Amino acid sequence: MSYDPIQPSHQTAYTGACDIDAGLQAFMQSVYHTMGLGLVVTGLVAFGVANTPALAHLFFQTPLMWPAMLAPMVFILFGFTPARIQRMSPEKLKFTFIMFSATMGLSMASIFMIYTGASVARVFFITAATFAATSLYGYTTKRDLTGVGSFLFMGLIGIVLASLVNIFMQSPMTQFVISAAGVLIFTGLTAWDTQRLKNTYADGNTEGNAKMAIAGALSLYLNFINLLQMLLHFMGDRK
Repeated sequence: MSYDPIQPSHQTAYTGACDIDAGLQAFMQSVYHTMGLGLVVTGLVAFGVANTPALAHLFFQTPLMWPAMLAPMVFILFGFTPARIQRMSPEKLKFTFIMFSATMGLSMASIFMIYTGASVARVFFITAATFAATSLYGYTTKRDLTGVGSFLFMGLIGIVLASLVNIFMQSPMTQFVISAAGVLIFTGLTAWDTQRLKNTYADGNTEGNAKMAIAGALSLYLNFINLLQMLLHFMGDRK
């Protein structure tokens, strides 16, 4: 019988790598599960408000229209600051995300009033397929997307500013350009955010990973919602 001192260290390294890989998979599953829960809440609230005449009138034909439309932006700016995320427990952070998803659903109820239900469903599945393929690319690619992410973030700022200006201009051509650019930007951001989440996973940091999973779900959720809205401008059938 011989004794190989190298074998135990190899076995330990292999076991550690497997533990990290299993932890990363669980982490990413938590991200997608939380994101999916947010999308379900948003869809149910949007559909419910749009199909309840009293609520539709209250939030889209009275002065409450502006608070309903701007509430998600206020939520993002003040509810998910790094300092607040740091102070909140994972449970409270997840609850805040669900409340934000409901607020977004209220804001997005108008799409069911503008577009046919069949076209909304069709574009949703197209968005889901695009998102899944792009997120998978971000998870599996060996290419560093850091530089691409910086470029896309600048593009995001550009289309936000252009969208605010176009509220007053009401230019169909400007909206077309914004939507086309938005599809490219949010598709790219999906890949970038997925890779960023994969790289920031820290084995053994349970609470930190739980918070990062929810914050990551928020980022991917926003990419999905914005991609859906941009594609609706191209593929949605208006009532």
